[in-house]
Amino acid sequence: MKPMFLTEVEQAEPKGAYSGTIAGMRAAGLPVPQIMHLFAFKPDRTEHLSAFTQGVMRGPSPLAPGFRELIAAFTSRRNDCLF
Repeated sequence: MKPMFLTEVEQAEPKGAYSGTIAGMRAAGLPVPQIMHLFAFKPDRTEHLSAFTQGVMRGPSPLAPGFRELIAAFTSRRNDCLF
């Protein structure tokens, strides 16, 4: 994965709900999705966005969560964004 444009965000010590996930991924040698770096950089400003995203993707809906994930992956691919 390409480094982020804002390297200080990517290299900062992660905080909040995503800190454990990021640490685990780093320890396993896995790439960390850039959005996780952003959420962990200033969690007091991104917790609401994370909760909104989880609500949209996992909350009640006529579409199954897997189908919503498929739509998100398709949209990301169309935008040349790794999902």
